[in-house]
Amino acid sequence: MNALRRTTLCAAAVSAAVLSVVSPAIATASPQPDVAAQPSGTRPFERLIVAYKPGTAEASSDSAAADDARAKGETLHHRMSTGAVVVDLGERTTKADSTIQAFRNDPDVAYVEPDLLMQPLADPNDTEWSRQWDLYEATAGMNVPGAWSSSTGQGVTVAVIDTGYVAHSDLASQIVAGYDFVSDAARARDGSGRDSDPSDNGDWMKKGDCGTDLLGNPIPAQDQNSSWHGTHVAGTIAAATNNGKGVAGIAYNAKIQPLRVLAQCGGATSDIADAIIWASGGTVSGVPANQTPAKVINMSLGGQSSCSSTYQNAINSAVSRGTTVVVAAGNSNADVSGFTPANCNNVISVAALGREGNKAFYSNYGAKIDVAAPGGETRRGTDTPGTITTPQNGIWSTLNDGATTPGSETYKPYQGTSMAAPHIAGLAALVKARNSALTPAEIETLIKNNTRPIPGTCSGGCGTGLADATKTVAAAGGGTTPPGGGTLVNDTNVTINDNSTATSTISVTASGNATSGLKVGVDIKHTYRGDLVIDLIAPDGTAYRLKNSSTTDSADNVLATYTVNASSEVAAGTWTLKVQDVYSGDTGYIDSWNLTL
Repeated sequence: MNALRRTTLCAAAVSAAVLSVVSPAIATASPQPDVAAQPSGTRPFERLIVAYKPGTAEASSDSAAADDARAKGETLHHRMSTGAVVVDLGERTTKADSTIQAFRNDPDVAYVEPDLLMQPLADPNDTEWSRQWDLYEATAGMNVPGAWSSSTGQGVTVAVIDTGYVAHSDLASQIVAGYDFVSDAARARDGSGRDSDPSDNGDWMKKGDCGTDLLGNPIPAQDQNSSWHGTHVAGTIAAATNNGKGVAGIAYNAKIQPLRVLAQCGGATSDIADAIIWASGGTVSGVPANQTPAKVINMSLGGQSSCSSTYQNAINSAVSRGTTVVVAAGNSNADVSGFTPANCNNVISVAALGREGNKAFYSNYGAKIDVAAPGGETRRGTDTPGTITTPQNGIWSTLNDGATTPGSETYKPYQGTSMAAPHIAGLAALVKARNSALTPAEIETLIKNNTRPIPGTCSGGCGTGLADATKTVAAAGGGTTPPGGGTLVNDTNVTINDNSTATSTISVTASGNATSGLKVGVDIKHTYRGDLVIDLIAPDGTAYRLKNSSTTDSADNVLATYTVNASSEVAAGTWTLKVQDVYSGDTGYIDSWNLTL
C-alpha cells in the first residue's frame, strides 16, 4: 500500500482547488421564521394552563373555575377550546412552584402546565445564510435551525484532521490549539516536520509533482491550486453565527481544533493515525499532550484501500476515549467498501446528497455507509470549461482566495463527501453538548435512528437516510448531573401505543450511589391511565415498580411524583422510564419525566 495518497475528498472529478466560483446574488428563499420555546428551565411564562377532570364543576363552569383560581391566589383569564382554563399569575416568571403544586394537589385537576411564551426563531443574520440551503431547506436540508434551541455545541471540541487552518475572521474565535502532523518537511512547505503550528501553507501542485500512476500518467494530471480544504470543512461545523457576516456553523458554539495532515501530494497514513490518537487525548511520541481533547473528529479524507490495521487501531483508540469519528465516504461513485478510512469499523461513514435529495453523482455508496448528508452538486458548463454553472447548489463555507499561498479570506461553494462529513460532525457536537454522557456508539445510533427518508434516489445504499438535526438533538435528551445532585429532565415526547412498551432515558454522571429518597416525576398524557404499568429501570437493570395497572381507574393522564429507595444503586449510568400499555383502546405519550437524586 502506498504510504502517500491523495486524500482530499472535496470534489468529484477534480480537486476542490479548481472550483472557481461565480458569485451572483443567489435567489434562494430563506426559511420562514418558526416558533419554539427557550431551553427548558429558562422559558418565561405569565399564565398556567389548567385542565379539570370531566364531571367536576370547574370543567364546565367558568365561575367555579374562577373561584378555584382565587382560592389559590390567582385569577381566571379565559377558557380554551379544549375545555382547559388559563390562569393569570399576574407577572412573568420562569417558575411558580407553589401555585403549580397547589393545582397538582387538587384532586379535581387532571393536569397543570406553564403557558409558555414562544419567540420567533429568526434566521441568523449571517450575510451568506440565504445560500445555506443545506441547513434549512425542506427537501434535502438537514433541519438544523430547529436544533439550536436545545444545543449549539457549547463545550465540545471538534478536531478537523485535514489541510490545517488558514486565518479567517468567521472562525478565529472558534479555534483552539492544534498541531501540524505532516512529518515530511518538503511536502509541508513550512521548513520543518511536525510542529505546533497547524497553519495551512497550501496544498498546490504542479503537473507531475507527485510522480506517476501505474500507467505512467503524471500525478496530478494538471496543475492544481491550493484548496484551503480544512478551513472550508471547519466553517460548516462551527463558523461564528449571528455575527452579521459570512456563514452560519452547525455547532456554532463548539470549538475547532485544526490538525494538519494533508499537504503537497496528500497525507501519509502514519501522520493521520497519529493525529487521530492525539486529537482524542492519546499519547504520541515527541508531541506535547493535547490540552483540549476533542469529543468529535472529522476526517474528510481517504484513499482506495482496505481498512489498514494502522487506521483501525487508531480509530478504536479514539473511540475508547469517548471520541466520535466521522469520515467522508469518498467521491468515486463506487462501493465504499474499497475506500479507507470510511470502510473501517467504529466510524460514521457519510455519503453525499445534492440539493434535489438524490445521491450526488460522485458519492460513494454501499452497505458500510451509515448516513447521508448534504454534499452539494455544482455542475460545470460545457461551453466554458472550468466555469461552475450552478454555484447555488454547492455547500458554501469559509475559504481563502490565494492560488498557492494564503491570500484574502472569502466564502465559496464546494461539493463532495468532504462537505457532507462535517455536517454530521457538527451534528455529533450538538448531540454531545446536549447529553455529555452519550458514548460514540450511542451518538451514532441516535443520528442513524432519527434520519428522514432519502428525498430522491440512492442506488447502492446511502445508510439509514438523510440526517435530521432537530429530531436527533431532541432524541438525545439527558443532561449531566449538577454538582451535589439536582433534577434532570427528559422532555422529549414518546408515543405509547396500545399493548406496547415505551421507554425514555436520562443519563446521569454523578458519583456515588443514588439516594434512599430518589424522586421520579412523571407527566404522561393518556386517555385511560388504568391501562398503564410504570417502572423505573436502574442502570444495572433493576426494576422499581412505580404504578400498577387498574381496570377501574378510567381517569386521564398520570401526573405524579414517586419516591424510590435507590440507595443500593450506583447513580451514574442510564436510567429508564418504562411504560407498558397492557390493554387496547386508549393511547397517549410520555410528555416528560424527571429524576431528583
